[in-house]
Amino acid sequence: MILLNPNDYFKARNPLKAVTINTLFVQAVVEKKTVGKINVDNTYAPETFLIYHPYGMSLLFGETNNEYFNAWFQDYALNTFKIRQRYEWLQTFPDVWHNKLTGLFGEKFIKSKDNTDDDKDNKIEENTRVNFLFNKEKYLVFRSTIPNNEYKIFSTDKTMFEDMNGGVVPKYFWRDASQFHNQGVGFSLFFENKLASTAFSAFVTKTQLEIGIETTEDNRGKGFAMLTCASLIDYCLDHNLEPVWSCKLENTGSYLLAQKLGFEPTSFRPFYRLIN
Repeated sequence: MILLNPNDYFKARNPLKAVTINTLFVQAVVEKKTVGKINVDNTYAPETFLIYHPYGMSLLFGETNNEYFNAWFQDYALNTFKIRQRYEWLQTFPDVWHNKLTGLFGEKFIKSKDNTDDDKDNKIEENTRVNFLFNKEKYLVFRSTIPNNEYKIFSTDKTMFEDMNGGVVPKYFWRDASQFHNQGVGFSLFFENKLASTAFSAFVTKTQLEIGIETTEDNRGKGFAMLTCASLIDYCLDHNLEPVWSCKLENTGSYLLAQKLGFEPTSFRPFYRLIN
């Protein structure tokens, strides 16, 4: 399959506009805000796209009946040639892709609730990705109940950018600390003089800001994610930005926190864990 030259990433812009789910993470790739990859069926007038974000997520969209592309993607998803070293999480658009992929994956496809066998790491597992819509009024009611506390929250600087560790941290969404400092924003909370939680812009446009959040494992369950996210949402409201939240349904903590902060679920879509 063809790996699109970064100079040609603009060819994905208009087709991406037809995708009605949250696409901010792949917009970051298309706009070259982060270093990802775009595979296409042809370079002259591509109709099928697989856009990969370095965080480990991808979006497959466009024409579903290109047999050559689909055969390549089957090998890619099944990791036939052992190229992928870690899990990749795939979304698709439009819905017709779901039936297409279940056919391509065959016996290698399984739903997460049924994935209990010893060979589960060699299965493509279907989870659920939730998109939310922000309800400002609902958030403001909740925001008024958050008491003043002893925890200090700071704007995330270059040092915090480098020091924050975990699965969802700024370094996976921005090229480097300088780019994040100049184009992004985040808020970090310290507990016992250690960086405990960071809420940050995974991507930002002129009108929207996608929220990323990470709390260190030993500090979860203390409400720190709620506090840092509230600071970031306040920033969004002050700067006329719509806060955007998406998460895996199976991530109960993120799913419940989103609703507490005024986000309302709007769509539930297949979210495939590809074989590593």
